[in-house]
Amino acid sequence: MTDEEISEQVLWIALENAKKHSGPPNKGAVLGAVLAMHPDLKPKAKEISSLVSLSLKTVELMDESEKNEKLGYLDNKFSKNRISKSVKEKERRLPQLPFSEKGVVMRFAPNPSGPLHLGHARAALLNDEYVREYGGKYILRIEDTDPKRVDPDAYRTVLEDIDWLGLQITDVVYQSSRLSLYYENARQLIEIGGAYACTCDNEEFRLLKGRKEVCPCRSQSEKETLDLWDKMEEGFFKEGEISLRLRTQIDHPDPAMRDFPLFRILNSPSHPRVEAHLYPLMNFSVSVDDHYLGVTHVIRGKDHIANTCRQKFIFDYFGWQIPYYRHYGRMGIEGVVLSTSDIRKGINEGRYTDWDDIRLGTLRALGRRGITPAAVRRAVLEIGIGETDIQFSWENLFAKNKEIIDPVSHRYFFVPDPVAVKISGTKPTIAKASLQPSDPLQGSRNIAFHDTVYIPSVELNRKIEYLRLKDLFNILIKIEDGTISAEYAGNSLEEARSKKAPIIQWLPYEENVPCTLLTPEGVVKGLCEQGVLNETGKEVQFERVGFVKIDKFDKGEITAYFTHR
Repeated sequence: MTDEEISEQVLWIALENAKKHSGPPNKGAVLGAVLAMHPDLKPKAKEISSLVSLSLKTVELMDESEKNEKLGYLDNKFSKNRISKSVKEKERRLPQLPFSEKGVVMRFAPNPSGPLHLGHARAALLNDEYVREYGGKYILRIEDTDPKRVDPDAYRTVLEDIDWLGLQITDVVYQSSRLSLYYENARQLIEIGGAYACTCDNEEFRLLKGRKEVCPCRSQSEKETLDLWDKMEEGFFKEGEISLRLRTQIDHPDPAMRDFPLFRILNSPSHPRVEAHLYPLMNFSVSVDDHYLGVTHVIRGKDHIANTCRQKFIFDYFGWQIPYYRHYGRMGIEGVVLSTSDIRKGINEGRYTDWDDIRLGTLRALGRRGITPAAVRRAVLEIGIGETDIQFSWENLFAKNKEIIDPVSHRYFFVPDPVAVKISGTKPTIAKASLQPSDPLQGSRNIAFHDTVYIPSVELNRKIEYLRLKDLFNILIKIEDGTISAEYAGNSLEEARSKKAPIIQWLPYEENVPCTLLTPEGVVKGLCEQGVLNETGKEVQFERVGFVKIDKFDKGEITAYFTHR
């Protein structure tokens, strides 16, 4: 491919990006698309980045008619590339859903017990992707009919997490607002002989069920059950005294299917949104909601297979259309804490700072440390919807995140555990270091050198005499009687490479900022460039350390969170 063809393809992608977003094209997205189309050009990323910058300026100077005319011409010229792109996208798609010709209605149904975590993200994003593909509705259903599991703050944090993920939610439903609907359908179920009120002790019922023996309460007439139901609604019974059970096969091969409960009495704690004491259990409320909300497809983990079987019993009693169910394998996630109760306990005990502590697996923890929602989506879609149990790969997530943030993250020096070293044989100078190596047009940083620098103490522990200060010059380290000094050893980068000298980060003695870097393994204290003060809330790369997110500048000190290498 000629240089002219490459330039035209870069312009083509930039124009497509501008049209898609109805505004200026995104440089990172254009560069990523070009390198994805032509992986062989990655070694020339700097040159391609310059071409992208030039194309962006070209697009900026065009009016709408010029853009459309040029895009039409390039579309025709590179139609083969468009076909290859669409084939690659098709290969990455999730398996097709049956019965989706007229669109889908899907739901994500978290319990408001705390912020969402990576496990939630899989279900949320898989459903979202199918709604995007087929069109239809995406319902957020807050399943809050167990007051013992409701954290009032989670009503807010769940919505924030969903907004961060970028889900295209069309409807939001709170189950606590639908109690009257559940009561009404419970009464109908009783009237058709599908349920009875059980006053047996739970342990007694468990033993009977295990022996495939009917509960004495099962012989109730519909009128007797309705009378007891009325008393349940009126608050006549105390917690644990009675439940409403579904009539199934008492000799069903799976004991979990035998006359399982539908409603229970809960007197405490009080619910933050409603005054109630009679609550539906999950399988009943989910079945009722899936029917009345018109849910067509249910995508969830295979740990819900038993619940799917229970819910089909309820659908069959009412004669409702059963949704299409698909169950994916379990996803093991190591290295972070996911349990809501464990996290809350850790926060209360002071082991974690909050729900966004970067040692946790919550979405807000990922966001705080610099993981993008786009990377989470890509990782989840690559895992897919297979039935095989898998182990979540942090390295895969980090690789996808790096693809997104690397082209746009500015570079800076951070010196951990700094040691001051005076260098002889030099004179003051200014080192020019690139802000973004793949895009010279993003500019550079000027780092002033006088005669003393800070370098990481670990470099001295290695007892290596010859070093190169990145973007500056080479030095010879001397340690005599515990005193550290250095002398100028020339500017030649080639000589440093021939000597296999470490090329290290450094900072001037006079111009730097204290910086605390928080990592999952602990806290690292050091110094960073003053330019980092302009990057609050952004991801940057600390050279030779890794990508970090600059959290804040407070009391003369920068706080940053380690993202990944």
